[in-house]
Amino acid sequence: MRILRTIAAAATVAFAVAAPLPAAAQDKPTIKVMFTDPLSGPFAQVGDANLKQWQYAISYVNATGGAAGRKFELVPFDNKSQPSDALLALKNATDQGMPFIMQCSGSNIAAALIEGVNKHNARNPDNRIIYLNCGAIAPELTNEQCSFWHFRFDLSATQKVEAIIRSLPKSITKVYLLNQDYLFGQAVQRDFKTYAAKLRPDLQIVGDELIPLGKIKDFSPYITKIKASGAQALVTGNWGPDMNLLIKAGIESGADLSYYTMFAHLIGGAAAIGPTGVGKVYSVMQFTENQLPVLKNETAERFVKTFRDAHKIDFYAAPMMRNIFEYLQIAINKAGAVDPTKIAFALEGLQHKDFLGYDTLMRKDDHQVMMPYYVGRFVKAPKYDSDGTGLGWEPVNVIQAKDLMQPTSCKMKRPS
Repeated sequence: MRILRTIAAAATVAFAVAAPLPAAAQDKPTIKVMFTDPLSGPFAQVGDANLKQWQYAISYVNATGGAAGRKFELVPFDNKSQPSDALLALKNATDQGMPFIMQCSGSNIAAALIEGVNKHNARNPDNRIIYLNCGAIAPELTNEQCSFWHFRFDLSATQKVEAIIRSLPKSITKVYLLNQDYLFGQAVQRDFKTYAAKLRPDLQIVGDELIPLGKIKDFSPYITKIKASGAQALVTGNWGPDMNLLIKAGIESGADLSYYTMFAHLIGGAAAIGPTGVGKVYSVMQFTENQLPVLKNETAERFVKTFRDAHKIDFYAAPMMRNIFEYLQIAINKAGAVDPTKIAFALEGLQHKDFLGYDTLMRKDDHQVMMPYYVGRFVKAPKYDSDGTGLGWEPVNVIQAKDLMQPTSCKMKRPS
C-alpha cells in the first residue's frame, strides 16, 4: 500500500507542473518500464527514494505527451539487493513483453542484468529489451562488459573518482581509501590510485581497505585506524547505510578529516552527518537544488520544488530521471514505434539539452552518458536543506562533461 500511495502522490504533483495528456494518448496501451531496486532490506531507504523520484519524473513526461502518443508506466519490483531477484524482474518483464528494464543500485546486479539481457535478446529477436542503467557505475559495465542493449545515464565510478581528485585542495596530501568489497568499490579503489598518479602525484595513500557490503554496523574501529594513519581526507564510494554509518562514526569521533564521497548527499546522509560535519563533507553529485538560485531557472526550480513539497526529500537525481524519459521520448518518436532495436540505435549518439540547460550526450562508442557534475559541500542553512535538518549541500565546483570524456575499451557488437 505504501508504494501505491507513493505512485498516486507522484502523479498528482507531476500534473501540477505540466499540461494534461492528450485524450488520444489515454486510449492507447502504456509503454511499460520494469524498475528494480532494493525496496526492502538494508538499502530500502535508497530504493524507496529512487521510486518516489521516478514516479514523479515519469508522470511529468507523460503529461508533456508521453512517446508516440502513449504514456509510460513504471512497474516496481523489489530485488532485495540480490542479482538473482533482479533477474526475476528481468524474466517478469520479458514474459510480459516489456521493452525496458531500469535499475539504479548495485553494479553486481547490473553485471548480471547485462548478461541476462544479452542472452535473452540473442534468443528472442522478436521480444528484445533495453536495460536503462540509472546508477550502477562500475566502469567495466561500459568497457569490457559493454552491451548494445545497455545505456548508462550516470557517470562511471572512474569519472567520479577523477572529479574528486580534481577537487582535492593542494593542502591535502595524505588520503585514506575505504570502499565496499564488490565490483563498484573495487573500481573506486583501483581508479583512484591510477588517476591520482596522473593528476596528483604528490598524494600519498596512507591506508586502503575494502569492507563487506551492508554488513558492518559499527565503523568506529575503522575510524580509529584512519586517525592513526595521519590521513587528512577519507575517500569513499560507500552508499546507503555503509555511507551514513561511516560518516556518522567519523564525525562523532572528532576526527580531523575531510570526507570526499560519491553518495553522502543521498537520503539519510545529512541526518547522519549532523551539524558538526558542516564544511567537512563533500559529495560528487549530478544535482543539488541549491544550484537553482545560481542558474536563475524558475521553471526548473518550480519542477523541483513541487516534488520536494510533496515528499519532503531532496530531488537529487532530477536531471538524470528527466533525461532518461526525455531521451526515451525522443528516441521512440524518432524510431516511429516501440521497437527496442530501433530505439537503441536512435539513442546512440543522441544529444539532449536537459531541463537545467546543460548539454548532455549518450556516447555511441560505449553507451555512457556525458554530462556535467558538481562537487557539493555540506553546509548550514542552505535555501534547500536535506532530510529536514536545516543542513544541506552547496555546489562548490562544477566539472564539465568535456573534462570527464575518458577513453573506453568497449568493443560494441551491434545487431545487423
